[in-house]
Amino acid sequence: MAATKIIDAPRNGHEMAPLNTRARGDGTHGVTIVLTAPQRNSVQSVDIPGEPDRAAWSGKMQFFLSIIGYSVGLGNIWRFPYLCQQNGGGAFLIPFMIMLVLEGIPLFLIELGMGQRMRLGALGVWNTIHPWLGGIGISSCIVTLFVALYYNVIITWVFYYLFNSFRYPLPWSTCPTNGTGFELEECAKSSETTYFWYRTTLDAAPSMDEPGGLKWWIVLCLLLSWTIVFFIVMKGIQSSGKVVYFTSLFPYIVLTIFFIRGITLRGAGAGLMHMYTPKVEKLLEPTVWLDAATQVFYSFGLAFGSLIAFGSYNTPKNNCVRDVLLVSVCNAVTAIYASVVIFAILGFKATVNVDRCVASNTDILVKNALLPFKNASSEDYDSVMQKINGTEFEALHLSECSLSKELDNAAEGTGLAFIVFTQAIVELPGAPFWAVLFFTMLLSLGLGSQIGILEGMLCTLFDIDIIKRVKKQHVTGVVCLFCFIVGFIFCTGAGEYWLKMFDSFAGTIGLVVVALMEMIAVIFIYGHERFTEDIYQMTGYRPGVYWQMTWRYIGPVIMVCILVSSIVFMVIRNPTYGAWNAEKGIVEQKDYPNWVMGIALAMILAGVLPMPIVFLMRSFQCLKVDLDIHQGSIRRNETTASTKEMIDNDDDNLSPDMPPQDLLAATRFTIGDFEN
Repeated sequence: MAATKIIDAPRNGHEMAPLNTRARGDGTHGVTIVLTAPQRNSVQSVDIPGEPDRAAWSGKMQFFLSIIGYSVGLGNIWRFPYLCQQNGGGAFLIPFMIMLVLEGIPLFLIELGMGQRMRLGALGVWNTIHPWLGGIGISSCIVTLFVALYYNVIITWVFYYLFNSFRYPLPWSTCPTNGTGFELEECAKSSETTYFWYRTTLDAAPSMDEPGGLKWWIVLCLLLSWTIVFFIVMKGIQSSGKVVYFTSLFPYIVLTIFFIRGITLRGAGAGLMHMYTPKVEKLLEPTVWLDAATQVFYSFGLAFGSLIAFGSYNTPKNNCVRDVLLVSVCNAVTAIYASVVIFAILGFKATVNVDRCVASNTDILVKNALLPFKNASSEDYDSVMQKINGTEFEALHLSECSLSKELDNAAEGTGLAFIVFTQAIVELPGAPFWAVLFFTMLLSLGLGSQIGILEGMLCTLFDIDIIKRVKKQHVTGVVCLFCFIVGFIFCTGAGEYWLKMFDSFAGTIGLVVVALMEMIAVIFIYGHERFTEDIYQMTGYRPGVYWQMTWRYIGPVIMVCILVSSIVFMVIRNPTYGAWNAEKGIVEQKDYPNWVMGIALAMILAGVLPMPIVFLMRSFQCLKVDLDIHQGSIRRNETTASTKEMIDNDDDNLSPDMPPQDLLAATRFTIGDFEN
């Protein structure tokens, strides 16, 4: 057997001697011997490439669908279309694609590749790269917990709407009446769908200072949501991997059904033209590029630790580069496809609203003898309207009937799903059927992302030695119960206000900081040469100039720009939230109370501080559990079929407590055996 070639690897400061082997060029591998930090009481340093009995995907399709289900979420449905509309229509696709290539795909490969290489969760990966970086995993876990808390509340609201979708007529299709037969004033001043959302579903409070009591119907739906999530993730990918076949594929079936129905509706073309007509001048605005970078970052679910967890369940030779490219293309195509569906339906809704507006104005004009009869042609109507000046317009209580204005009112987030789109569904024949389809699709998208979020957090927790000894079902149950209890804050009349606060503060700065530190840790501390070699060993593909430039320069710069701009906007723009004013039937912007801003600041710090705290404690060895990080033990990283048995036998003779010189001697003896 040929002598094993020893190649020096970048020193991290905690290995005793980097003895690595590389491929010989014949498709086989030699022995890789990595010296890692000893086991600690607080955090388990697991042998690379991870636990020998670690769970694995049952097939390639299960892994791919899990990644798709996690990455393609609610943001593709209710945020991307809004950003396209607000940031130049079709022109927004240019910065979106550029940021996808320069930011999303490179960081995606870092997370997926490191998970597959180390076969560990987020905490284990960063501790293995360097113990001083262990805080990255802790920060990721904390931020993921914050996001999991409020993300499941969206699923709760979807459940409530889904249950009400089986009623005919739909409960949000008409305004309720009072004892005299007239519509309630609050509903008449807003709209049927707006009233159902703020009054029937949320029973919204006037402000965060007056939250009101718990809404029992929301509490029950929240309990149902966490119960379903628990049963899905309680056994890890053995249980969740079976559900992804539904949560990942069903939304595409529904989108296709809505697409076929949507493009046949009157006004669909106007909606698509309004959305995708490029406004190139918008590309000169820096906020457009920032929105594109932010959308790419969040649509991939980066920095949650979930992609690292998913990658860790792969086989060591899985082609993660191909997976990254396929998922990236699928994510972008899904966002564009969903936008076509959404605005085709919204174009129909806007056309119906304009027709109603014109009919109302026609009645007024006929009553005032400005039009001869109601069935006057559109040319006659337009001719009369052009002759009316502003004073007469207001005196006659006429309305401006503008298709573009109606389309400009398309909202993002919960407003799009629960107010705007539900109004469009009411206009469709067989409305309950379409409502059931739509909210089942949202439920599938939400559960797919929630499964990934929780899997990333639980995988991180199971890198801790103490928790690893507990059954996964028990740990999952405790986490879900804790989240359910804390989730009571979202079940009050101020629940939506709290959710928007969590969304604005808990999952923004913390995630961007974690992503930036991940890129720095892998590329500049672990070493881009070593990571490039790892990718080559796993896939047979050696990352070239594109990957090196985006990893080392472009990606970090984009992350810094997103981080700085997020902080600047947060400071310059006084944070506000939309509170429901029942008397006026509108949403009013209010400043967050000081005590709420204190909670928001605490959440930001909780997601960021673990990184410097762990760094300082371990660099100065402040804790007894953090032993001398230069003490190491030999860990097996790679084996071939011919050497596995010999390594197993030799490892039995090695002890972490042996003096360094004895360890090196034992290592030389082992390599000598391989040479023979």
